[in-house]
Amino acid sequence: MTVTLEVAEGVGTLRLDRPPMNALDVATQDRLKELAEEATRREDVRAVVIYGGERVFAAGADIKEMQAMDHTAMVLRARVLQDSFTAVARIPKPVVAAVTGYALGGGCELALCADYRIAADNAKLGQPEILLGLIPGAGGTQRLSRLVGPSKAKDLIFTGRQVKADEALALGLVDRVVPAAEVYEQAHAWAARLAQGPAIALRAAKESIDTGLETDIETGLAVERNWFAGLFATEDRERGMRSFVEEGPGKAKFL
Repeated sequence: MTVTLEVAEGVGTLRLDRPPMNALDVATQDRLKELAEEATRREDVRAVVIYGGERVFAAGADIKEMQAMDHTAMVLRARVLQDSFTAVARIPKPVVAAVTGYALGGGCELALCADYRIAADNAKLGQPEILLGLIPGAGGTQRLSRLVGPSKAKDLIFTGRQVKADEALALGLVDRVVPAAEVYEQAHAWAARLAQGPAIALRAAKESIDTGLETDIETGLAVERNWFAGLFATEDRERGMRSFVEEGPGKAKFL
């Protein structure tokens, strides 16, 4: 399998496994969508880590496979490609990308689908599609500009240049840089901590933020308001408030 889902203690690891560079061919894209939807459904998955292994996250699309595709074939494929990445972005649980080595093109776009990105100090990220006479096609023009702002996104997309981990951190493209040997460990710890949290409230927070970024503020506020009120019907809300009153803040257990 080119992608696997391993679950332990509430954390699901979506592992890319297509040596040597985890090129995202059609089969890998389809498998990614399948497992993202599985992670969405499974109650024992409460947070997700996306990981490509110790050496590389994902170096991009399978260029040889794409070269053989004509316009008609890509018209049929482009939406399916985007849908596979959107399935990852729409996982209604905390998702962290553990970025090692190269995260280029589709690899960078996959990292953008996560809620949080932890990168190795030797990581390199970028959207080099322009060097092929193309533009990002798996959400990069949209997610990158929302994350780092339009001018920084245009610089990266127009030039196709790769950025090292320290610059990626300064740009806001990644959220934390750690030694390469610690990337997965720290990403898993981030996910494990949130896997212990109130699942419905975390889902509400993620949906409210993501929806708000995609629409006007009044619509975003309405989504927030409805989720906020709705959470008063949950057991986690009762447990959290009772714990706060009886024991003080930060001591509630939600599992």
